Amino acid sequence: MSEATDAPPRMSAKAFHQQPGVEDWRVLFWGAYVHYVCDSLSHAIELASAVGRIADDVGHFPDLDVRPHGATIRTSTRRDGGLGPLDAELARRIQEAAREAGYRSDPSKLQVTGIAVAQDRDADVRPFWATIMGYELLGDEDAIDPQRRGPHVWVHELDPPKPGRGRTHIDVSLPADQAEARVAAALAAGGRLVNSNAPHWWTIASPENHGIDIAAWPDFEDFDEED
Repeated sequence: MSEATDAPPRMSAKAFHQQPGVEDWRVLFWGAYVHYVCDSLSHAIELASAVGRIADDVGHFPDLDVRPHGATIRTSTRRDGGLGPLDAELARRIQEAAREAGYRSDPSKLQVTGIAVAQDRDADVRPFWATIMGYELLGDEDAIDPQRRGPHVWVHELDPPKPGRGRTHIDVSLPADQAEARVAAALAAGGRLVNSNAPHWWTIASPENHGIDIAAWPDFEDFDEED
């Protein structure tokens, strides 16, 4: 994943999706993703080799997860997962090559999981989480895996404050066209809808009251970057 020293201007998910030739791609936490179905490990490696050649040509390098059943590709420009023009160019070139070779995309295989840690207003638990997970601090709220494999940790304040009572919940980022089906399946499996801000996000409680947020908003957000 390419990273620039002085974070370049951010491209919103809406702007990314408006670029030609990126229909297979979805924007989740930490970047733009595509999953192509493969028949075997060698089939997936063939696609990975093609992606490597395209990345060398574009000069922008994605992350690849290669398995016998498929290959997942992630691209971003900034360390915080923000997108830029090179991501759109890389995505277009990869999609063109994959389709020409007969690969089929499957957005239902895409998701990114994060751990949300709530803390009291005067507490600072992020260094603990970064240390115990072997992560690096990013910005004011996140701790991330330097290998970009494990779930990120997002630390936020409890509202209302509850001193001495830390809480965690799971955040699941899904493609916008897959989120409602996942919510329905979770409710059918015994979950309880706690809050809905559809189509942006849903909060669901497990049968034993563990919290999970399903987030679709990263795939269509169009907000301007804060100064």
